[in-house]
Amino acid sequence: MFTFSVTAVHRVITRGRIDAFLNGGFRNPNYGLAPGKDEQPGLWLVGDEGVYLLSNGKLAEGQRPLVVYAEECDPKTNPDCWHYKRQHFGADDGIDFLDAAALARLLAASPGATHLRIATTDTSLVLTPIRR
Repeated sequence: MFTFSVTAVHRVITRGRIDAFLNGGFRNPNYGLAPGKDEQPGLWLVGDEGVYLLSNGKLAEGQRPLVVYAEECDPKTNPDCWHYKRQHFGADDGIDFLDAAALARLLAASPGATHLRIATTDTSLVLTPIRR
């Protein structure tokens, strides 16, 4: 499982919308396989060196995206992050798209939530707002 603060999730969504406004829209959630189709606000759950959320707002040349690492899988704070990522996300690098509007509705339906927990299975993601 991977845990992100709700505040950080909202920051990434907001930054993606700002980047999209300033730089001409959103990057394709299908990773460029269908350019000009299905561009919509969202986040990518990325597993590579750690596991993190990243917005899909287009970036200016040389601009770096806002990245928020999962509490359990930040290479700066967890020396076992590679093993944790391998166990809970898989050995290969990967990306899953999360629709920003659906995510915002999920968080709004749980106003007391302080964190978002994302559990991965072989076939799905389970997103659960939690209170700590």
